[in-house]
Amino acid sequence: MARDTSRKRGGGRAGGRAGKAARRGSEVIEQMPWNPPRRVDPPVEPLNEEGVAALHEGAMRILEEIGIEILNAEALEIFREAGAIIDGENTRIGRDFIMEMLSHAPESWDLTPRNPERRITVGGDTMLFGNVSSPPNYWTMDTGRKIPGTRAMCADFIKLSQYFNCIHFIGGYPVEPQDIHASIRHLDVLYDKLTMSDKVVHAYCLGKERVEDVMEMVRIAGGHSHDEFESGPKMYTNINSTSPLKHDEPMLDGWMRLARANQGLVVTPFTLAGAMAPVTMAGAVAQSLAEGLIAVALAQYIRPGAACAIGTFTSNVDMKSGAPAFGTPEYMRATQMTGQMARFYKLPLRSSGVCAANVPDGQAMWETSNSLWAAVQSGSNLVYHAAGWLEGGLIASPEKFVMDCELLQQIQRYMDPAICATTPEDIALDAIKEVGAQGHFFGLQHTQDRYTTAFYQPFLSDWRNFEAWDQAGAVWTPERAHGLYRRIVDSFEAPAMNEGIREELAAFVAKRKEEGGAPTDF
Repeated sequence: MARDTSRKRGGGRAGGRAGKAARRGSEVIEQMPWNPPRRVDPPVEPLNEEGVAALHEGAMRILEEIGIEILNAEALEIFREAGAIIDGENTRIGRDFIMEMLSHAPESWDLTPRNPERRITVGGDTMLFGNVSSPPNYWTMDTGRKIPGTRAMCADFIKLSQYFNCIHFIGGYPVEPQDIHASIRHLDVLYDKLTMSDKVVHAYCLGKERVEDVMEMVRIAGGHSHDEFESGPKMYTNINSTSPLKHDEPMLDGWMRLARANQGLVVTPFTLAGAMAPVTMAGAVAQSLAEGLIAVALAQYIRPGAACAIGTFTSNVDMKSGAPAFGTPEYMRATQMTGQMARFYKLPLRSSGVCAANVPDGQAMWETSNSLWAAVQSGSNLVYHAAGWLEGGLIASPEKFVMDCELLQQIQRYMDPAICATTPEDIALDAIKEVGAQGHFFGLQHTQDRYTTAFYQPFLSDWRNFEAWDQAGAVWTPERAHGLYRRIVDSFEAPAMNEGIREELAAFVAKRKEEGGAPTDF
């Protein structure tokens, strides 16, 4: 890491604040305020007691009898020290160790970005939505075709992610900027994220240089000393196992670095039933649990109390083509099953808002809706890819992003306890008596006092009848979304940042570029 700049300049806190961000939002659309939703309903639990025990037993037996390939020499030595049976890179370890390590993991933890008013809690009954992350390609109505991502496209998604109050954290690259060399890509994108947004950001575990660079940039942006940075999570990572039954070298390297630095850790096995996992959902979930739990145990051994969450990305493949499928009934049930197991292990849960559709059409929205409602039902705490995802994660689309945010707002409103309030004013007997069996409630004072906030008001849906819609130009939903996307990015105002901190960030990026950034194979 770079030198300690512990002096405070007030720049870590964005002058714009969350409230100003909400007010800026009303300039283009009237959106709901920044208010990460809390679940009001019990989660769906498809497993009975015997089912939970069976999945736990399956995961433990995978760890004890079959083992996980640990392709990182340092992690192998740590597991050897902990009493694992090591055969080459195959690592088998007992359930007593795993469960002891899990007992140290907190059930919830906070992430504090450069603007403390954007602090979020991972765990409990809180549900958080993040942007699409990592597609290499971009689709918009401007071109109507799939094209490689660029820094400008990536910046547009960062602006959308900052603008929408229903997006609570900013994941990896919203689209891979392929016009920036891979050795310095993380530097430019993180600079854009930290200057265009004041929300929580993410680091890819793709080599020590990237992880160390991102930690240093987040530290600088927050105006923290090194001790302050490591006093609690200010950023997070998500790693994926290499299913079946492997954890690779760079991801475990970053995982361990971030554990030692007390940052947020999410592990998400990518288990596609029928391809990288058994064709049965129970088998796929058991494998996913084993792959995830061993990483959590590693983090807890390194730093007891490390902020960990377990993720689910268990879906199925199209058995005719082998292509991944998302938003399927099997995907929904696997998400619910994993949520039930996450509560059994007392870990926060990460899931995703995903689809296999290629353009922002009806298929895209019903598959994404299924995925997002599975996240709600499963008790998910972090929902990755909640806005903008297409083609199984190969395309990011700004129109889809805007369409998804309409759905996210509806979910947030659905979880508003005010809808189910039962005070005398809500039961409204006086209003019912006043109207009786004649007339209507439109002009009633009870209605007039509440009509502006009584129901969810969409910013994208068009509730006019066909004739009115047709007369207004017959604009279809993706076209309306495109218009909003353009207006949002064209009028975007970045949250304030202390100029001294901005200069220090820019100087760090310039220095690391001069040093060559991160090593690559090309």
